[in-house]
Amino acid sequence: MKFLGNVLATIIGIFVFFMLFFFGIILIGAIFGGESEGVVVKNNSVIELNLEDIRNDYAGKYKDPWMTIFSENKKVGLSDIINAIEEAKSDNDIKGISILNNDSSLGMAQSKALRDALESFKKSGKFVMAYANSYSQKEYYLNSVASPIYINPVGDMDFKGLSSEIMFFKDFQEKSGLKMEVIRHGKYKSAVEPFLENKMSDANREQTTALLNSVWNSITADIAKSRNISVAKLNEIANGLLARTPEMAKSQKLVDIIAYEDVYHNAIKKALKVANDEDYNKVSVVDYAQKVATTSQTFDSKDEIAIIYAQGEIMGGEGDVNVIGEGSMRRSLQEARKNKNVKAIVLRIDSPGGSALTSDLIWREIELTKKVKPIVVSMGNYAASGGYYIACNANTIFAEENTITGSIGVFGILPNFTPLATKIGIYTEQVKTHENSANYSPFVPIDEKFKAVTLEGVEHIYKTFVAHVAQGRKMTFAQVDAIAQGRVWTGSEALKIGLVDKIGGLDDAIAKAASLAKTKSYSTQNYPEYEKNFDDFLANLPFAKSKADFIKEEIGEENYRMMQEIKKLQARKGIQAIMPFEINMH
Repeated sequence: MKFLGNVLATIIGIFVFFMLFFFGIILIGAIFGGESEGVVVKNNSVIELNLEDIRNDYAGKYKDPWMTIFSENKKVGLSDIINAIEEAKSDNDIKGISILNNDSSLGMAQSKALRDALESFKKSGKFVMAYANSYSQKEYYLNSVASPIYINPVGDMDFKGLSSEIMFFKDFQEKSGLKMEVIRHGKYKSAVEPFLENKMSDANREQTTALLNSVWNSITADIAKSRNISVAKLNEIANGLLARTPEMAKSQKLVDIIAYEDVYHNAIKKALKVANDEDYNKVSVVDYAQKVATTSQTFDSKDEIAIIYAQGEIMGGEGDVNVIGEGSMRRSLQEARKNKNVKAIVLRIDSPGGSALTSDLIWREIELTKKVKPIVVSMGNYAASGGYYIACNANTIFAEENTITGSIGVFGILPNFTPLATKIGIYTEQVKTHENSANYSPFVPIDEKFKAVTLEGVEHIYKTFVAHVAQGRKMTFAQVDAIAQGRVWTGSEALKIGLVDKIGGLDDAIAKAASLAKTKSYSTQNYPEYEKNFDDFLANLPFAKSKADFIKEEIGEENYRMMQEIKKLQARKGIQAIMPFEINMH
């Protein structure tokens, strides 16, 4: 036994040694890496706009400096990219921007904001050029700001309009015995419609059609202006698939030059006056953004505008860059409220909604903060349902034309496996001390009294939601109820019905916040700072991720995404205020 104990102690000692050695190497690398001089931008340089790793507006930061060192999330956010492009306008070393085979995960409102930044960069007299082997519809929207636009001779272009596809499970539930009990308020709350019907309701088709047309109109208006093509002509091209090959795209004036990539690079060299047999100076937009973000700036005033980023589904807890939690959000609002240097707050929202309870907790913190300092909302891709819940009581609300917002409605979903269990011979009985003492069970038919009580809760939250909106937007309950019912609107539609105040991006919201605070000289400070511990870091190590990577490799990216959506559905607790669907445009 003593021998075995010695062997075990030796094994544990070796394991501890290697763990300490491993983390020591990481720490040394982080320390010495942090002391490097960083990116050096040479004279006569071009920014390469590769957005493959950019997904969020905000890359996040941590209260614990050790977590900043260990975290794998050291990339910049889209807000940093846009700030860098603004800085590049006056940087004498930067001569232009190259959009080369860009493939991003940005949403439509994010693409719009980035496109506007590139348009402003062009007006400074510097060039923006684009090349791609093929253009997806979303990427062409961004690339269409460039001039000239190149395409590979054997490439293709996707330009055909927008569509949305929804699957329905009513018959599947009846045949399989896997039933979803749905309790909702709002005739447009189509998030639960697939469990109730086998086809799309008229109300859902109406809102989806209006939504797609509004987003498309925003897209074509921007492309028409950049390419000097009428919107009517663009619709004709999309309807007839008249730009599906490089030759067709050029004949329709959607692209300028059909050539291989080496020709594109030679054109950049010519613009820079660099010989064809020499390389030109390049810097990635991520590196340049990090350089801009870490360059110290001197401000005449101590005044600050706090930018609080709320991005992802609202799920409670601490939250992170992909999840809105009441922990980090309420703490950020309290810190900004108590900081005497912070004169106003901009709440940047990119969320389809989520937990109604968490939304209300954040709403309350905003209500308290607004009594002390002005709050301006800037809507990103989404600010719908719970996302609109936390936006509605701001002093001013900005949205992009193609922001998806509204969806003022709530629902609850209760999975019930009783039919399936009965089919395979499983029966469940309950013993209770009181009539309503048993919790809901997915293996017992839903009790009508329980359903009535749950519906009462849904109705209560809906009425609270509408009342908050009415108060914040200075409307009557009836006026809000008429445009609520779970219906989804674009930013341009929301402006007409009073759900938002102005069309504009984050910069517009910051300027408005400064105006309300009566300050002209200020810096900006980003929130939240997430409180993560060492266990969270360990969960992100490569060996901890191997399981997910393995599954993704085995079943494919699309199937893995479907599996993740199912997991998200299972994770949603309590009554939900979340928008009915996502639009993924390719």
